[in-house]
Amino acid sequence: MSEVLLVTGAEVTVTMDAERRVLRHHGLEGRDGRLAAMAPDDELRARFPGARELDADGGWLTPGMINAHQHLTGDRLVRCTIPDDLPPGAAIFEWAVPVHAHHQPADDELSALASCTESLRNGVTCVVEAGTVAHPHRVAAAIAAAGIRGTVGTWGWDIDEGPFTEPAPEVLARQEAVLDEFPPGSGRVTGWVTLVGHDLMSDELLTGASDLARRRGTGLTFHISPTSSDPDRWLARTGARPLVHFERIGALGPHVLLAHAVHLDDDEVEVVLRSQAAVAACPWAYLRLGQGVTRAGRHAELVERGGRVALGCDSENAGDQLDVLRVAALAAGLAKDTRIDPTRFGAREVFALATVDGARAIGLGDEIGSLEVGKRADVVVHDTSGPTWRPPGGDPYLQLVWGTDGRSVRHVLVDGEVVVRDGRCTQVDEAELAAEVRAAGRALLERAGVPARGVDGAITH
Repeated sequence: MSEVLLVTGAEVTVTMDAERRVLRHHGLEGRDGRLAAMAPDDELRARFPGARELDADGGWLTPGMINAHQHLTGDRLVRCTIPDDLPPGAAIFEWAVPVHAHHQPADDELSALASCTESLRNGVTCVVEAGTVAHPHRVAAAIAAAGIRGTVGTWGWDIDEGPFTEPAPEVLARQEAVLDEFPPGSGRVTGWVTLVGHDLMSDELLTGASDLARRRGTGLTFHISPTSSDPDRWLARTGARPLVHFERIGALGPHVLLAHAVHLDDDEVEVVLRSQAAVAACPWAYLRLGQGVTRAGRHAELVERGGRVALGCDSENAGDQLDVLRVAALAAGLAKDTRIDPTRFGAREVFALATVDGARAIGLGDEIGSLEVGKRADVVVHDTSGPTWRPPGGDPYLQLVWGTDGRSVRHVLVDGEVVVRDGRCTQVDEAELAAEVRAAGRALLERAGVPARGVDGAITH
């Protein structure tokens, strides 16, 4: 018989199933990477005497959370050094792009490993890489080493000048090579087609990438319209706003995950809904970079009209924490405040975006995002002993979204494997990783010639 792991001792289990059941004093049975049973602890122990147990110690169980837009490489090694008072575009072209251009293969792997371990410690069990990987096999190695579930692609743009730029056929060949190495369904690491996006892609590249993703049964993700500059440039180039143009050339569909999509007009909202393309919303990025989400953002409207939306944390030029619970609270607050309507888009809706609806948005709704028998055993155990959980009880969604954040995560399972235990990653020596990240970050900044606003220059002696 396959080895069984029981998760017992939970006070509350938030399933996120179709009925949104919240169970008390139920445990989980994990077997062969999937949830095989959900029942009271005594019943599980009677069925599997002597089975290994993970004690939730009165904590809450939730599904693992989904981060649908995360740059795993580049900025992570220079965390909190990119200023937050730069003019539009400078954070990318004066900081992020030079840093990426000087990444060595080991940097890609180390940066991804640091990102994945932090994500896991905050209860994120699946991450979609955002398309700025130079060495995909090294990033895939980091994803596997951390134990998280993730997608990986590689740089994709066919502009005249920039790191890793090539003509469209060569870009598509590199993308397909990633899919060959990490085909869908082959494990925790899945290859996706990843373009930089914005106005940094030809029609040939975009339609070719979309056709490739369709043909190989995987996802395509790219950046579009976090600011008004993308619509302005596409209007000048094609006479149409970007999403209208993309629909005309046949590039959209359920396989597409649009990163950001903040500045949409009415026609583009209809295109998103009609095409069934999904959107990854990263609200901390829009606030830190001052991109106008409070005036233009329509992510809540997309959800309310049946669109597919997930949440993302983005990169360190835009948001320095990989904590989807913080993102969820912000998404709810923005939706309420921009319409001056506290009755809409509350904790229940945004926690769904962080879990089951986020899984649907990235094409994995049948596999992850809720605690249901038959789905992958991706489980988070939240420690309820801290002050933010006192008194216990109350509405579970309010508690998870407004009352806590990733710091309450105690244990994490991916495919039924314990990858975080008592707040520490089980697969990685975190002290050794921290030392390597510090040294690599300093060396990277020096190679890139980027001036750092570091501790040495900020402390008054």
